[in-house]
This record gives sequence, C-alpha cells and structure tokens, in this order.
Amino acid sequence: MLDTLTFLLEKLFLLAHFRVSSLLPPPRKERAGRSEEPLPTRLLQRGDLLEVPRTLFTHFGIYLGEGRVAHLIPDVLPLLGAHPKRLHEMVTNTRLVLGVLSKHATVRVDSVEDFAYGAAMLLNAMDRAVGRCALPQEEVAARAEKLVGPVSYSLLWNNCEHFVTYTRYGTAQSLQTDKFCEWLKSLIRDQRNILLSALLGLLSMACFGISFFTAPPTLLVPFTLWMVS
Repeated sequence: MLDTLTFLLEKLFLLAHFRVSSLLPPPRKERAGRSEEPLPTRLLQRGDLLEVPRTLFTHFGIYLGEGRVAHLIPDVLPLLGAHPKRLHEMVTNTRLVLGVLSKHATVRVDSVEDFAYGAAMLLNAMDRAVGRCALPQEEVAARAEKLVGPVSYSLLWNNCEHFVTYTRYGTAQSLQTDKFCEWLKSLIRDQRNILLSALLGLLSMACFGISFFTAPPTLLVPFTLWMVS
C-alpha cells in the first residue's frame, strides 16, 4: 500500500511540474546570478554547483573541471543492457521519461555544453537557498566522482537535486520536492476537496453504475482525505 501511494505521489509530482512549467513562458528578464549565455568554463571552478532550467524541472550538476559536469539523470538504457557506446550518447527526452517511470538513473559525466543544452546557467545559487556552508570545492568534486554510475531514481526521494546537495553540503535535500509536498499538504487540508471527491464519486456511480470499480473509490478517497486533513 505504501509503495502504491509513493508511486502515485511521484506521478502527481511529475504532472504538477508538467502543468506549471509547460504553461509558463521562459522569463525574459535576467535573474540575479544568471547570464543569457552559458557561463564560460574559465569562470567555473572544480566543485561548483550548476543549475539550468529544463522543460519540466530545474536540473543540477557538479562541475568537475576541464569542461566536465557530473549530474544524476533518469535513463532507461542501462536497465536494458544497451551497448556502452550508446550509453555515452546524450540522454534524449524519451530515455529520460522512461527512466523516470522505471525508477532508474545514472550519475554521468557530460560536457558543460551538453549539460546546459543551450540554456542559461546559475552558479552556486543554491548556497543562498539552503542556508548551509558548502564543503571544500575539491571534496565536493571528489564526492561527485565517487557516485558516478547507475543509481535508483525517485522524483521525490532521489533526484538530481538530492545528488548535488549531498555532494556539496553533506545532506541530501530537494527544495523542489519540499515545495511540492507543501502544496500537497495544503491541498489535503482544504476540506472542500473532500466534498469534491465525494461528488465526483457519486457522479461516477450515477454514470457507470455501482460496481467494484466505482463504489470503493467513492467511499475510500473522501474518507482518506478526511482522516489525513
């Protein structure tokens, strides 16, 4: 039951990111710490935390020096036993989505250009957001290098943000996940959703009749929302 609930939460997290991010246009104004062009590698230091906006989320990586970035990214190909040459190719959107669904990822090393994929980058912006001191730069890079290879993946509990916060600050944390959980708690606490779920359940029974597929959700969903609110 707990595994099922976690699975549903992860898929809701993915849908929430898709709905919000796909509807909002990219910001036109330059944000603090962000340049409109990719940061020149000469400005980067080994152990820096890099952050780039993507279609569905914000992606994070650790700069290793010599134009290389270590980052955790969902990828289904290692699970399928693909040829090593294909594994080194840039991860496509299809590989990424299937990696999310199969809960499989890799910590891989790519060039800064492939990592940024033409997007502007933030440099060490999370240092202010997490409110913790970063570890020494060389230690950060060494910790990232030790994690290179296949890993399990979870949108909520083990994503690219967990990877960089663990390597740079010593503790895994995802601010994106924290914001989503706060939104989910506010949704559950709003008792209007209990009434809405009950009405939708009654409507489904009116349309499709009383059956095993309509009656239990009609009772269990409002009851669960009531108990956890």
